[in-house]
Formats: sequence, C-alpha cells, structure tokens
Amino acid sequence: MNALATAVRTRTTSWRGVAVLMGPALVAAAAYVDPGNVATNTAAGARYGYLLVWVVVGANLIAALLQFLSAKLGIVTGLSLPELLRERLSRRARIAYWLQAELVAMATDLAEIVGGALALNILFGLPVLAGALITTAVSLLVLGAGQRGGIRTFERVVVAMLLVVFTGFTAGLLIQPPPAGEVAAGLVPGLAGSESLLLAVGMLGATVMPHAIYAHSALASERRGRVPAARLPHLLRATRSDVAVALLAAGAVNLALLLLGAGALGGAQNVDSIQGVHAALGHTLGSPVALLFAVALLFSGFASTAVGSYAGAVIMGGLLRQQVPVLARRAVTALPAVVVLAAGVDPTVALIHSQVVLSFGIPFALIPLLVLTSRASVMGDSRNAPLTVVAATAACALIVALNVVLLVLTFT
Repeated sequence: MNALATAVRTRTTSWRGVAVLMGPALVAAAAYVDPGNVATNTAAGARYGYLLVWVVVGANLIAALLQFLSAKLGIVTGLSLPELLRERLSRRARIAYWLQAELVAMATDLAEIVGGALALNILFGLPVLAGALITTAVSLLVLGAGQRGGIRTFERVVVAMLLVVFTGFTAGLLIQPPPAGEVAAGLVPGLAGSESLLLAVGMLGATVMPHAIYAHSALASERRGRVPAARLPHLLRATRSDVAVALLAAGAVNLALLLLGAGALGGAQNVDSIQGVHAALGHTLGSPVALLFAVALLFSGFASTAVGSYAGAVIMGGLLRQQVPVLARRAVTALPAVVVLAAGVDPTVALIHSQVVLSFGIPFALIPLLVLTSRASVMGDSRNAPLTVVAATAACALIVALNVVLLVLTFT
C-alpha cells in the first residue's frame, strides 16, 4: 500500500513539473502562424494542390527540434541566448549583433503589423494605415498585461489568441474536408518545376524565425527558479511536452491553410494576396468561413506582433543591459511598418520584402544556439547528444542554405 501511495505521489509530482513549464513554446509558436505564413501556405495550396504537404510537415519537425534546443538552453543555464552572447562577445561585437537583431525585429514587426492591418481592412473597411496603428496599440496592451500580471499572464493572453487563430484557420476544413489519399500522397517529396521549387524554398527557409529563438530561451529561463535544479530531468521532459504540443498546433494550422488552399482555392484567381484569399473563401465556402478566416488573421497579427515586441526587449536587455520603456520600444520597431504603409506601398510587396530582411538574421540566431547547446562548459551533462548535434547541424545548414537561395532568387 505504501509503495502504491509513493508511486502515485511521484506521478503527481512529475505531472506538476510538466505543468510548471507548459506555455513558453505556445507563445513562441505564434511566430509560426503569423500573416506571412498565411499568405505562403494558402498560395502553395492554391497553385500546387497537395504537392507541398511534405514541406509543411518537414518544416514543422525542424522547428520543433530547434525550439527545444532554445528552451533547453534557457532552462539549464538560467539565461537567455542574448544574455549568454553578452558574456562571450566584446563590446563592439555586442553592439553590432544587437543592430542586426534590431533590424530583424523591425522586419518581423512589419510583416505582423501589415497582416493585422489587412485583417482590419477586410473586417471593417479601415484604411491599412489606421489598421497598423490599432494593431500596434493592441500589442502594447498585451505587453502591458504581461508587465502588470507577470510572464504567466502574458503567456495566457497569447495562448488565448492562438486558440482563436487555430479555430479560424481550420474551420473551413469542416465544411470541405480534404481527400485523405491526396494528402497522404503529398507527404512524398516532389516538385513541379522551378516555381514550386521557389515556393518550397520560401516555406522551408522561413521556418524558424530568429525572434522565436530569442524569446523562447528567455521565457524558459524565467521559469528556472520555480523548480529546484535537482528536478532538471523533469523540467526537460516538460519542455519536450510543451514544444510537442505547441509545434503540433502550429503545424496543424499551417497544414490546414495549405489544405484549405488546395481544396477551396484551387484554380481560383487573384489568390496571391490575403484579400484575394478571403474573397475566394467567401465565394467557395461561404461568408461564415471567410469571416472566421479574417478574424483568425487579425488575432494572428495581434499575437505575433506582441511576441515580436517581447523578443525585441529580450534582445536589447540581454545584449546591452538596457531596459527601454515599452511604449518607446514599440514606437521604434513599429515605425517602419507605419512609414511603409503611409507611403502607399502595396501590403503584399511589403510582406515579401520583410521576409527577405528576416532571412539575413537567421544564421545569427541558429549558429550560436547550436554551438552553445553542444558545449559541456555551458550545458554540463545536458549538452546535445552526438545524434542531436548531427540532426541540429543538418537542420541549421539546410535553413541557412535555403535562405541564401531565397535571397538570390528574390534579387535575380
């Protein structure tokens, strides 16, 4: 009887350890369902049907591995990736690193604010500039809630937004379920010419967002004091569960968008823009599905821009030990998006160019992450196993190479 009671207590304690760390990966997952992903995945489905299902699935597996390494780094060291880099870089190198990270943060904000602005334009007919300002203001409210209520409050707000995103983007599949056989066939890698290659490169190359790496390591490190260090194995087990749940949800959303494009938008005209996708969904699946899509797009912009702002604060605080008021930081990173829209630049063009800028920042996040998590001097016994090193190295090399290809194809 005593043995049974001990086993029950052990299992309960284990689940409590898992519950303590659930949440950070769900916040980081907001980067994987931002408006840029919406446009790319629906376009892939509309143009090539179920051909590129394997790209979405493969990209999600790579993202899960790298996000786990980011969280593990924060848990084991109690520091974020920017904080660890500050300890190892000279002052000039820290400033240079921060400048590129800040540029990437602005590019990230551009895509997310534009996405929110487009959603408000679709839903309420607001000018995109007014929509950009509203999206920026909402992200400030989310960040303010996190400052007042703590990191757990911030996580809960973002996760609630992700639930809306998940519901809105998957609702169309209930009306028109995809054919299982064709989806299964799409798991076999294949392409249909150079245009499908370019789209696949874009989907894979933009898999991991630099700010998701920075933010996840910080979110995980902030939980370091909640559980004794002796329970590190339980923390890492909880992290695996957190990452698995979060990336499964994000992957399901991206796959749903591709399947929606393949089933409902195949052969439709003018689906290269988000407005065109919304109009086509209304025509093929009805106005309720189109409305849910627009609402999900709106919350996608809200959630992802709030997480991007948090990541910007993490980067500056970690590298420079400078804490800037939230309003000032938000104004700086949102300014390019407001200026671009005020100048009358086409929102879809702005989204594309923001992804190009984002590509430059990926090696600066992935390479230090891989190096630090593989060092015994940093991670101790929790350093990457040889097989993990091989898999993570291949994933990093693939993503960096694909982003180089994407840049070359974009400019040529």
